Amino acid sequence: MLAAWGQSMERDSTVTAMDLAVRAAEDALRLAPGLRPRIQQVVMINVLSGAPRAAASVLSDRLGLAPRQVEVTTVGGNSPQWAVTRAASAVAAGDIDAVLVVGAEAQRSQRAARGQGNRHQGSATQKSDDGDADRPADLTVGDERMGVGQEELDAGLIVPVHVYALFESVLAHRAGRSFAEQRLALGALMAPFTEVAAAHPYAWFPQRRRPGELSELTPDNRLVTEPYPKRMCAVLGVDQGAAVVVSSLGAARAAGVAEQVIFCVAGADANDVWYPSARPDPGRSPGIAAAGSAAFTAAGIGVDDLVAIDLYSCFPCAVQMGGAALGLDPSDRRGLTVTGGLPYFGGPGNNYTLHAIATMAGLLLDHRGIGLVTGLGWYATKHAVGIYSSAPPARGWQRGDTGVAQTAIDATAVELAHPGVEGAATVVASTVVVGPNGEAASVPAILRLPDGRHLPATAAADDVPALAGRNLVGKDVLLCGPGPRFRVLG
Repeated sequence: MLAAWGQSMERDSTVTAMDLAVRAAEDALRLAPGLRPRIQQVVMINVLSGAPRAAASVLSDRLGLAPRQVEVTTVGGNSPQWAVTRAASAVAAGDIDAVLVVGAEAQRSQRAARGQGNRHQGSATQKSDDGDADRPADLTVGDERMGVGQEELDAGLIVPVHVYALFESVLAHRAGRSFAEQRLALGALMAPFTEVAAAHPYAWFPQRRRPGELSELTPDNRLVTEPYPKRMCAVLGVDQGAAVVVSSLGAARAAGVAEQVIFCVAGADANDVWYPSARPDPGRSPGIAAAGSAAFTAAGIGVDDLVAIDLYSCFPCAVQMGGAALGLDPSDRRGLTVTGGLPYFGGPGNNYTLHAIATMAGLLLDHRGIGLVTGLGWYATKHAVGIYSSAPPARGWQRGDTGVAQTAIDATAVELAHPGVEGAATVVASTVVVGPNGEAASVPAILRLPDGRHLPATAAADDVPALAGRNLVGKDVLLCGPGPRFRVLG
């Protein structure tokens, strides 16, 4: 169960991720001070803005904790829910009494320090936090594979907004929309997220916006990668932290907080085909479907039993793919977020989902019922689903089994062609990367060869200007040289 939860944010002073993690953990522990001596494990979510090698150990020292286990997760926005699922399983098995899961990002502070000419402030603070240069790194837990392979790297595909925009092109084509038309539809999809963010005390952008304010291209809302303008992209430059304590009912009772807990009902994890270019349909997520189905089955409930939902929302395609995989309508009256989502609440690196879990816990405590949280890592690759309730679950904690589904998903991986291949191909997914002056800078795509193999590639440089604003999905192209490069036929 979730026995305590807390969040932190800093808009003014320069802080480190460790500072924010401490604040969030202290905020959580104020709800349940009696749990402090019972915490036997501390799990720190991977920090992108810099942290000590032994971040979980340093955090434990600063909080005055003496856990028997300290761990740091791998990269991935699925990590918070994955860590809570893992902790709930360990607690339910009687292996451990209480686990503190915490994470934070201080990218706003890091950028501010660089802007002031102090490029070493973050590392200096981290060293003072560490206190011992010889302290060994904490144990790393989670899948350590990189999110893209050499084929994607050869085509310039590594930045999330480029890869996710490829997924969006498939959704736009399926709906029969141009990029411009898709952008209008996405404004309507994401505007309700801004309404939720406007009411959240820890939201980075607590401002309601109309659909047109999100979709219209302006100097303040420039096009980044077709069809996404800035206001549809996750905002990483935030200073935010979150923490939850997962404990046994016995520990919660001993700490005097058994009446204010939220129950972990079920959790499940699954992956999509690992490399984006090898997915048979980049516009769908069988991984989310598998994890969601397993979690619902384990909990003995369905999507209609939920009172609150938070879908991971780094980019609009993640919302659409997640909703489709779980059987949710985009206009569901319950809404699809409890925080406001990564473009409006804020996208603190790998830790957003811990904010969603903490927010969900508070919401369920106040309004009662069952809620669902999803998290994803890399490029809609690693998925984690958690179900929470204000009432004790009839089956106790359950971890969903995705073994059979995962084997089936892995078997669908499409073979990738060698980058030197030439000849005809068809576009599976495409986007237009836009430069700072609004010009088309590159046109990456995933191509399908006549034999069924896939290959990520980018348009020949002299073709790029003419491809501005165009969605090439379904178009015939010609692979024509190293890079790999392609030209559109007709």
